[in-house]
Amino acid sequence: MRLMAETQYDELGHLYDEHSATNATNAYYDRPAILELAGEVAGKRVLDVGCAGGHLARQLVERGAKVTGIDLSATMIGLARRRCPEAEFHQADLARPLDFLPSDAFDLVTASLVLHYLEDWGPPLAELRRVLEPGGVLVLSVHHPEDWHWFDRPDYFRTEPVHDVFTVAGRPMPVRFYRRPLSASFRALRQAGFAVDQLVEPMPLPEAKQADPDFYPVLTTAPRFLYFRAISEEVPSGT
Repeated sequence: MRLMAETQYDELGHLYDEHSATNATNAYYDRPAILELAGEVAGKRVLDVGCAGGHLARQLVERGAKVTGIDLSATMIGLARRRCPEAEFHQADLARPLDFLPSDAFDLVTASLVLHYLEDWGPPLAELRRVLEPGGVLVLSVHHPEDWHWFDRPDYFRTEPVHDVFTVAGRPMPVRFYRRPLSASFRALRQAGFAVDQLVEPMPLPEAKQADPDFYPVLTTAPRFLYFRAISEEVPSGT
């Protein structure tokens, strides 16, 4: 995660930010699904993890939330601060303790397409549970476990790194992330003290068809991302 965010997302940060503002996958598929699962956010304290250029933070603020965002990329944090000056942003590594954030400080954590960059979800999820008040909500999106077919992997049950290349403004952007089976995601959430409330495989908004008519049929017939709404429990399950 560090290498990818500090090189690719810094080097091509402005281009990626423009791309994610209006492309079908981010603007009309991922962010709407996150907001739908988040529900009513007016007056809530929200931590936006992997905030990138602040597009989701902007929408949360417009819905009345008090938002704090974190991202590993300095370029992205700079863009987020300009896009959403009402929110508070920090450059931070989700793989390390978030010591600057107090416990029980948030009602909601959003983690849009960020956790799959980490091999081990245990410590990050423990930190997110720590900063959530008991009964608080974690809404997250990750690559769908069906991705073992996309990358022609031989073993669905293996948690392993895979490599992909995004095309941003006509330029290749290599990325690496980790794929894992569905059972591993559930197990990590339970061990961190979360109860899964909803598991969603959403449809894109109709606007996605105009934004990317070639990719729209893929978004409506094959799962790309997987969404969890999980509740922070009073006592970790330990299972």
